[in-house]
Amino acid sequence: MTGGPLHRLAGVATGAELAAALLMGVSYPLMLLGALLPLTWLFIAATALSYAGDHFLHRRGSYLLVRMGKARLGLTVRFLVRQLLLVLLLAREDWAGERMFYAAVVGFLAFYALQAPHTALVMVLRRLRRLPIGTRNIDLSTMPVPDGPPRWLTHRAVEKVLHTEVPAQAGLLAAVATGTAAFGYAGIAVTLALVLGYVAVLLPFLRARRLPPSRDAAFAWFDGWLREYRPVVALYFSGSKDSAYQVNMWLDTMARLDVRTVVILRERAILSRLATTTVPVMCVPSAVDLMNLDLSMLRVGLYPANVGKNLHLLRVPTMKHVFIGHGDSDKVASINPYAKAYDEVWTAGRAGRDRFMLADVGVRDEDIVEVGRPQLASIETGAGPREGRVPTVLYAPTWEGWTDEPGNTSLLLAGENIIRGLLASERPVRVLYKPHPFTGSRDPEAAAAHRRIVEMMERAAAERAADPRWREAAAVGGAERERAAATLRAMAESGAYGQAAVAVWDDASVSRDAQTPAARAAEEERRLVEWNDAYWRSRGWWEHRVITGPQPLLFDCFNESDALISDISSVVSDFIASGKPYAVTDSAGLGAEEFRRQNTAVRAAVILSNDADRLDEVIAAAHAPGDPEHDPLAGARRELKQYLIGPDEPPSQARFAAAVAALAAKAEARNTAQDADDAPPAHTAPAPGDPARRPVPAQEG
Repeated sequence: MTGGPLHRLAGVATGAELAAALLMGVSYPLMLLGALLPLTWLFIAATALSYAGDHFLHRRGSYLLVRMGKARLGLTVRFLVRQLLLVLLLAREDWAGERMFYAAVVGFLAFYALQAPHTALVMVLRRLRRLPIGTRNIDLSTMPVPDGPPRWLTHRAVEKVLHTEVPAQAGLLAAVATGTAAFGYAGIAVTLALVLGYVAVLLPFLRARRLPPSRDAAFAWFDGWLREYRPVVALYFSGSKDSAYQVNMWLDTMARLDVRTVVILRERAILSRLATTTVPVMCVPSAVDLMNLDLSMLRVGLYPANVGKNLHLLRVPTMKHVFIGHGDSDKVASINPYAKAYDEVWTAGRAGRDRFMLADVGVRDEDIVEVGRPQLASIETGAGPREGRVPTVLYAPTWEGWTDEPGNTSLLLAGENIIRGLLASERPVRVLYKPHPFTGSRDPEAAAAHRRIVEMMERAAAERAADPRWREAAAVGGAERERAAATLRAMAESGAYGQAAVAVWDDASVSRDAQTPAARAAEEERRLVEWNDAYWRSRGWWEHRVITGPQPLLFDCFNESDALISDISSVVSDFIASGKPYAVTDSAGLGAEEFRRQNTAVRAAVILSNDADRLDEVIAAAHAPGDPEHDPLAGARRELKQYLIGPDEPPSQARFAAAVAALAAKAEARNTAQDADDAPPAHTAPAPGDPARRPVPAQEG
């Protein structure tokens, strides 16, 4: 979240949200004032402001609403307070002894009494409309999944049913303003009719023929589908919603394999954030459900993350299990002793093998296979900034990690020094700041450092925009940048690309309809490229940028940059594929020699202390990459690239596919041998005199 202290305090991300929050906050005191004086026109105006502010914040999904709920000022409470203030206005306007006053009180009580069955109905439908296994790219046409309630009934249902109070509010206010009680009675009647109608429209969807199959029937169907499809390879993943990138990076690699594959997820939050793929996907949240599925046809399981839920698939004996990770780095996580649980560990290059051997965590050398990094194919090799432009330096620190080791991230001790040095450099550069998505999730100090860096970047961007040297650059290509910005806005409004994942209400219908044919996948890939191109063209080549969220992808930032500054993480190992200059921060203060000895990926890096005192070296290399005088590490980068990632030929995808095929063959051979051992011995007749030989009684008749 960006913005000033007031934005952060309120829990809003934009000026528009802050304005809506302030208006809504002011509206309730104004309603109270209008009711006490009494001033009906003031009450009406304040009521309109409260509705407008509330609706705007809900449409934006503002985090302020979460904070208000925690402070016991949730949606229902806000509606109740508004109604109580209206009752106060009626009393102050001398309606307290009239039948309409009592009708208003009874009407509001009935209104809230009807909220309970509506909420219960929505919750029951949500549960009944959820299949035990969510899917993508699996044809459920032979599993009868009828349509659920339309979206307009279920999307933000609580907010919508509460807004049925509007006719009662309007009618009662009209009665106060005109002195005509009929308006109040009519408004109350319309409100109660709307709530009853809302419930009545939802009720038919509880009928059996409008519901998906039962749990047992669904599992029987999925077992049948598995026996028919017979997947050979499974990409298995479990994690938090923010870790979806760890599985997304492997989807294209899976789609390119020439064997039947399936993706098995364990969290529905990951399913809703899964990138476009044509591979069949199964989301099985329950461990018991997963272990009861017939997965005997699988031969290879691929695991991008070391998590406890991996055990639920590791128990399947008919397949071979492989840790493939979600990046190759010198972090301790890359040599986790948990890797002993797998049959094999696949690394990018020789460096990964050596890393395990030096760590001596129990992974045998013969169980390590070098397969390269198929995901790196999209990373472009660079030759420096384009003519007339300043180079771009990307600062992409990793997060603080689960422990308090000082070497986890440069953000805490060096981040601000790095950004300050880049922004103040005599040889100007453009700075891109893309922090890890987990930044600040565990350590508040990391979150505070991130906010300070964002503020520094925003100030520097504003100063550069006001500087006459850069205003001349801004005068060129302004129309093209505006067209690119318009393209981004149009794609966002249409939902074509760049939208955040949303929670899925009707799981069954989404699973039934979530098919991605090859043509659609190609179209979405084209839109991704179009969005990415428009994103970079929408701002000037000199403008500093803070990049958060899933888009643009990290590799797109690599391609836009001329140099990288990062920490010990897979970011560095992946960037080495570009051949561009890079720097790594020795946040633990080991010293350059010891830092290089412990971390392979920094052998061709400019090593920065927490003071960032050698920052000018990476800036010079970014201005003249490959120049022996300004970039003396270019040759070392070429050698290190092969050591970390492996040779360019054969391509990494081919090596990965060959490793899959070889391991599947091992699993098949093992299963065949096991079946032979378990088979009963062939029948042989006992020898004469053998006690096992029994006389055969003569048959009668």
